[in-house]
Amino acid sequence: MKKGLQIGKQSLSFDKPVYIMSSASIVGPKEGDGPLKDTFDKIVEDATFGKDSWEEGESEMLKETVSLALMKAKLKAADVRYLFAGDLLGQLIATTFGVMDLEIPLFGLYGACSTMGEALSLGAMTVHGGYADTVIAAASSHFGGAEKQFRFPLEYGNQRPMSSTWTVTGSGAFILSKEYGDVMITGITTGKVVDYGVKDSLNMGACMAPAAADLIYQHLQDFERKPEDYDKIVTGDLGIVGKEILCKLLNDQGIDISKVHMDCGMEIYDDVEQDTHAGGSGCGCSAVTLAGKLMNELRSGEIKRILFVPTGALLSTVSYNEGQTVPGIAHGVVIETRV
Repeated sequence: MKKGLQIGKQSLSFDKPVYIMSSASIVGPKEGDGPLKDTFDKIVEDATFGKDSWEEGESEMLKETVSLALMKAKLKAADVRYLFAGDLLGQLIATTFGVMDLEIPLFGLYGACSTMGEALSLGAMTVHGGYADTVIAAASSHFGGAEKQFRFPLEYGNQRPMSSTWTVTGSGAFILSKEYGDVMITGITTGKVVDYGVKDSLNMGACMAPAAADLIYQHLQDFERKPEDYDKIVTGDLGIVGKEILCKLLNDQGIDISKVHMDCGMEIYDDVEQDTHAGGSGCGCSAVTLAGKLMNELRSGEIKRILFVPTGALLSTVSYNEGQTVPGIAHGVVIETRV
């Protein structure tokens, strides 16, 4: 396998690793009651984060998360060349209003729930290419804001089908640098838009699973690897429904990831006790799970290499109301430890 060059059809392998200097995560009350509660840096009981709206609350949450990641790395905002970040809201208003006062040059990203993977990929490419010494990759989502924009305001009290997932109120941030660190990004695989014709906006798992399968298959081909070369292949928010579809699609290609697969959406909530149905979703789902649980396991040496594959459903209220399908996309990031 070539190093530091384009490999295969969709991947890059870095001959010089890009280090993750620090990570931070902040979540809302429901996430703080879930199985991963001990892995988050901060749990906030007020889902508006002291602001007047869900959207303003998400902005505050993201700002605090980025600031916490900077503090952990013993850096100031002025030390950072670029910020790669995004959310689910129209025109990325959670991000733009949240990071405005930090005065860091911003690349605003929208990859739906795959945004954390997109941010890490572009940030790593920028550092590896010598265009920045230090960057931040971040993403956020909010249950109240997402429901209001994509489905129904919470006051409506609509009934959610069992295939639906619960948008995570949470944000994650990562400091990427050329400086030495224990955890590093060694490669990426960029996903394509994949559309299997699903039109159900309340079944995100079915919308996104084909894109995850396509990405994982291509990644293994490009890197000439097998599933067992990873301690974990981590999808972002497929939930119970999407996991089943993913495994079937890959099995049809002769690939069995069942022994190493983990889905962040299935980890972050207790679906029965917390009534979240198929699991968790949203940009924040994979972001906070990676920043907390997975980074802890990597730093401790419990796991040594993962393929991080957050997935996104590319819909809007406009496309959905016009009867369009819901395509998906996924982005893969290889994260390893020196331990």
